[in-house]
Amino acid sequence: MSAVPSQSERTPGFVRHGPARPTCPVLLSVPHAGRDYPPAMLEMARVPQARLEALEDRHADLLIGDAVAAGCTAFVSTRARPWIDLNRDERELDPGMIDPLPRGRGLISSAKVRGGLGLVPRRLAGVGEIWNRRLTNEEIAERVAQHHHPWHAAIAAALDEAHGRFGVALLIDCHSMPPLPAHGATRPPQFVIGDRYGRTAPSLLVDRLTAVIEGAGFICGRNSPYAGGHTLDRQADVPRGVYAIQIEVDRSLYLAPGLRDPGEDLPRIRAVIAELVAAMVEELSTPLRRAAE
Repeated sequence: MSAVPSQSERTPGFVRHGPARPTCPVLLSVPHAGRDYPPAMLEMARVPQARLEALEDRHADLLIGDAVAAGCTAFVSTRARPWIDLNRDERELDPGMIDPLPRGRGLISSAKVRGGLGLVPRRLAGVGEIWNRRLTNEEIAERVAQHHHPWHAAIAAALDEAHGRFGVALLIDCHSMPPLPAHGATRPPQFVIGDRYGRTAPSLLVDRLTAVIEGAGFICGRNSPYAGGHTLDRQADVPRGVYAIQIEVDRSLYLAPGLRDPGEDLPRIRAVIAELVAAMVEELSTPLRRAAE
């Protein structure tokens, strides 16, 4: 992947970085690093903004800079996650936070919804309820129309264009995670790769990502405790050659102590992300290896 001039295109709720047309078959998305907390959000909140910030993948958008500079197209959400979670199905709504209940629209009671982290998060661990009132159907529909639909439509269009140019495309959905607890003498993963248990990408790609991460000196897990979410299910079309993989990065690797501000090791992790993208471009650009899938 060769470096090309990068440009940014701002849309309400997110920014597209990189070339106007994809110059490689790999795209990046960062759905949970938004730091835009509009007044309407803070007026509805029962807790201060500092508490809502616990939902952020803190500064995960800074991890993709080297990959974008090298020519990768990327989508970065700017609206804070409490407003709407772009990695949830629009039906993953807690009925207890909607008044009146929507008619003719089946809701999904997923584990995330039951844990308070649906399309619009409802509860935070150690905090409890985060909103001071229920939302109307109109408010939910407006957020979906303004943020959820445009985000996924833009990613799908870019994947289609990349697939048209290269015959194959891959979305890497970038997240960060709190440091995972150790289990006995076993050190926890510092990166976790999710492919929905093999449903959204060939094992060849995940194996290569694992090798790059471990070659850089980090511990890598697969699908546990994070297997990927709605974005992978929605954007992957494996029979067609459009793949999607989620990558979680331990925040302590790139944030300073306290896990709020960028740390001195950010450049190292940014370089690892760029290396992962380059490895995927290499894999996807080898016709014999693609045919073997």
